Amino acid sequence: MRPVPQALAIGCSAGGLTALHQLFGGLRGPLPVAVVVVCHTGSEDMAVFCELLQRTCPMPVAEAVERESPRRGHVHVAPAGYHLLVERDGRFALSIDPRVEFSRPSIDVLFESAAEAWQQHLVGVLLTGANADGAQGLRHIRRSGGVAVVEDPATAFASAMPTAALEIAGADHCVSLPAMPKLLESLCQP
Repeated sequence: MRPVPQALAIGCSAGGLTALHQLFGGLRGPLPVAVVVVCHTGSEDMAVFCELLQRTCPMPVAEAVERESPRRGHVHVAPAGYHLLVERDGRFALSIDPRVEFSRPSIDVLFESAAEAWQQHLVGVLLTGANADGAQGLRHIRRSGGVAVVEDPATAFASAMPTAALEIAGADHCVSLPAMPKLLESLCQP
């Protein structure tokens, strides 16, 4: 029997906002899990990013806050300039440790810490992007018993990130962005 997911961790970079709009806009309603997002935007203020994402997302969207517990049916976005981690007690931690794959926040940092916290109860999703951030973290998710979903590089705005993920981590599911909302709804159901 498949473990019931508690969280969905999503990483993206170049073309990420558009991809997230398509992903969240395709959902029929809120997901019954906590959703945590790292998107490389280059922005110093993620409030506008959250407002834009809220337009198509059926769940409340807000920046993650230090020591806050992720909430089911909510989207938590990594703040600009900080790595976002999930501690073993399930609460968020923010870090200004060095950049990973030239990025802070780093998808790898989120994925690896989330895999430690949620283990087989985590679904990791890697979308469009122009570097390899997220590939090592996705491998960690799979090794911890979680499920890895990768956007089909052939349909991604920037194929480098999903391609690296497939080469380094593999995937339990590799699907086009239009097919992803239905897949995630299915994976997140008890």
